[in-house]
Order: sequence, then structure tokens, then C-alpha cells
Amino acid sequence: MRGLPGQYLCESEYSKFRRYVRQIMAIWDAIRIFFATLFDRETARRVRELLEKRRPGEAQQEVQSAVAATPKPAVPPLKRVPEKVVKSEALILLETLQREARFVDFIKEDLSGYSDAQIGAAVRDIHRDCAAVLERLFAIRPAIDAPEGTEYLVPDGFDTGRIRLVGNVHGGPPYRGRVTHHGWEATECRLPVWTGTETSLRIIAPAEIEVGGA
Repeated sequence: MRGLPGQYLCESEYSKFRRYVRQIMAIWDAIRIFFATLFDRETARRVRELLEKRRPGEAQQEVQSAVAATPKPAVPPLKRVPEKVVKSEALILLETLQREARFVDFIKEDLSGYSDAQIGAAVRDIHRDCAAVLERLFAIRPAIDAPEGTEYLVPDGFDTGRIRLVGNVHGGPPYRGRVTHHGWEATECRLPVWTGTETSLRIIAPAEIEVGGA
């Protein structure tokens, strides 16, 4: 076998030469690995795994498994926020009419023992006070701009929530008729804001107790 120029190597010398070349290559690979691990974090990780006799990626999987197996700290249960108590708007309206016009007192009163004159006098005050409450809260106005008893043309495509046909109705619109009631419309809605407890949710008027008397 030919070695250096002009020389021939025997079998044993050739084997020694090959081992020498492998050692040189191993030293060269070690130098390359050294600088690669020094400046490349990923390469350093893979080399470390190989040195520990683990396949690439196995260490990372073990770390992930360990993290997954680590019990998570118990999260304290959230405190339940009590729901806000909401009163019915119908009850708020009744409460306002009672407070400002004594409406419920009048409706619940047994009138059989009163004369018509007495009832009329009471109704006049209640009528005035209830009208003031409804005007302040709802600003009620006629649903159509037409006095009662006047002729009115109901157009095609009219709003059945605003106009209701009564009497002998045939065919389709437009209709011509007479206003028997102009209806009512709330142009505003400003109910008072209620604040109270759940136990007073349906109270229309609180009980009144006089104390300090003889």
C-alpha cells in the first residue's frame, strides 16, 4: 500500500496510519464541538443530552412531564357577589302613586259607608295628585293628533299598536272613520330608582308606627 510519495506501507503500518487519521479527525471534531457549544445554545443542549446518554429531545420531554406532574397550587374559590335586588317597575309605580296620591288607600277603602258627596270630595284630591304623578313620570300625550269625534283617515300600512279599528271593518286600508278615542302615549318614562332589601321587594307602602305617645 502506498503511503507518503515514493513509499509503500505494509498492512500493520497502514492500520496505524488509519488510526492516526481518525485521532486527528476526532481532535478536529472536538475543537469544532467546543466552539459550537460555546456560541450556540441549542447545540450545547444537544451535546449535553448526548453526553448524558439521552436521545435529543428526551430531556426536554422529561422536564415537561415533571412540570405537568407537579401539583398546581389550589386556587381559592371566588367569593360569590350577591345579585342586586331589582324591584318590579309596576310595583315602583304603585309605590309612587300611593306615596304621593294615596291611590292604594283609596282603592282598598270600603266606600259603602260614605255618601256620594264624601266620595266625590276624596276623588277630586286623588285625581289631582295621580295626574301630577303620571305627568311627571310619563308626560302622557294623545297617541294621534286628532280630537275625539272628528273624521280620521287610517293610511295603508298603519301601526296596529297605535291605531285599533273597531266597528264594522271590511276590506283593506286605507280606512275612513271617526275617532272614538285618541289613545294615550307615554312620551317619557322616568320611574324613581328604588333601593331596598330583598325583604321589602314587594312593599308598596311601609307600615307606619307612631311611638312616644301616651
